[in-house]
Order: sequence, then C-alpha cells, then structure tokens
Amino acid sequence: MNYFTKPIKLSALFLAVAILLSSCASSTYIDSYPSGADLYLDGEAVGTTPFEMKDTKPIFSCTSVRIEKENHRTFYTNICRDEEVDVGAVVGGIFFFYPFFWAMKYKPTHFYKLYPLKEEKSTESFDELIENQKKVDEE
Repeated sequence: MNYFTKPIKLSALFLAVAILLSSCASSTYIDSYPSGADLYLDGEAVGTTPFEMKDTKPIFSCTSVRIEKENHRTFYTNICRDEEVDVGAVVGGIFFFYPFFWAMKYKPTHFYKLYPLKEEKSTESFDELIENQKKVDEE
C-alpha cells in the first residue's frame, strides 16, 4: 500500500505547485477601433493596439489605461483584476492560502472605440463669413 502512496503524494504536490504558479499571472487583450493607437499603461508607453497585457498583480488591483490616436479623442479607463474568477487560483488557495490573492483575473479581451475629434465651430457670424469670402475672391 505504501508503494503507491509516495507517487500519489508527489503527483498531488506537483499538481498543486503547477496550479499555484500558473494562476498568479493573468492577461488580457487590449484592442481599439481604429487599431494602431498608442497605448499607455500606468502612464508608461507600452506599444500600440492590439496589445496583450500580462501581469501578476494581486486581486482588486487596477491598471490605468490611456489610448491615443491622432485626430481622435484620447480614451481613459481602468482595467481591474476583479472581472472573472480564476478557478486554478481558487483550487491552489485550498492548499495554500496566498493564491487567493490571485483568485480573480481579467476578462480575456477589452475593446475600445475611439471617436474622431469634432471640427471646431467657427465663431464668425454668417455676415462675417460672407465678407471674408468676398475679400478672398477679390484678391
């Protein structure tokens, strides 16, 4: 009977450690329309969209996101590690307490639409526009 006990214990320990180590990291895919926008995470430039963000932050931590594209409004948001339950970390937490710090993960994807900048409205009245156009035509 002891012959099988040692391999089973080692297998269980290996499985618990594998779940523990794989469950600490979480990733999400950040994309935008239009793509190719500059992406900043926590104020630091990290690349352009689409982008795969990976980290090992603990549960409930947030990352500030800024997306910029020429001729489009800058988009600001936060992505928090509380969007989905990470089953592997919960199972690892049964054996070891601290994996519960990583029991939540990000949604697989985050997609954001960037809106074009609106053209600035002229402060000139209609009469001023006509008068200015006449001056241009005369030249």
